[in-house]
Amino acid sequence: MAKCKILYAEDDETIAFLTQDSLEPEYEVVHCPNGELALEQFKQGNFDICLLDIMMPKMDGFELATEIRKLNSEIPIIFISAKTLKEDRIKGLKIGADDYLVKPFSIEELILKIEIFRKRSQKANSSTENQSLYKIGKCEFNSNNYTVTCQNNTVSLTQREAELLSFFIHHKNMVLKREEILKALWGEDDYFMGRSLDVFISRLRKIFAEDDSVTIENLHGIGFKFRVEI
Repeated sequence: MAKCKILYAEDDETIAFLTQDSLEPEYEVVHCPNGELALEQFKQGNFDICLLDIMMPKMDGFELATEIRKLNSEIPIIFISAKTLKEDRIKGLKIGADDYLVKPFSIEELILKIEIFRKRSQKANSSTENQSLYKIGKCEFNSNNYTVTCQNNTVSLTQREAELLSFFIHHKNMVLKREEILKALWGEDDYFMGRSLDVFISRLRKIFAEDDSVTIENLHGIGFKFRVEI
């Protein structure tokens, strides 16, 4: 089986060497010292996951993630950064990142996040025998391709957004507690994960905004209900 191929953008030579050296026994890691080179590598290679620092020369991680999302809406993007402001984390998620790891981090934690995304991608790719097309009101969700089509307009989702929508579909018209959703998607419940969830729900609401039969109700102090009338 081919190794998981990782695009790793990091300008700090010491951190890059230690991280790459720790990952390479299990993964194929392509390291780039700046955003511009990372983007060129992404265009030329077939990667499974992107690990992006934010503060980099020539092109920062936010710009790089934006360009990557234009080329590929599905590949998992994990930001690795010393920037700890909540605003930076939320900005990353709005751009299309799937997760965020704050420096200094443990290699064990990074590998855990990589494995979660890798296994979920493998599961999605091997689920051809299972249902992959879901009718949601006037729209259709393809869980294999991470797309939602409404009236001939197709929108691509990130892996996290697709996982959230799948969870909603399998629990439609049910009251879902915030902590229940967070543990199902991230395996934990904390403030940052809660804010991440709000960003993803806001994105899904915009996608279904033109379909009155689909709503994501905010139940104050409890959680959400994914209501589908038809």
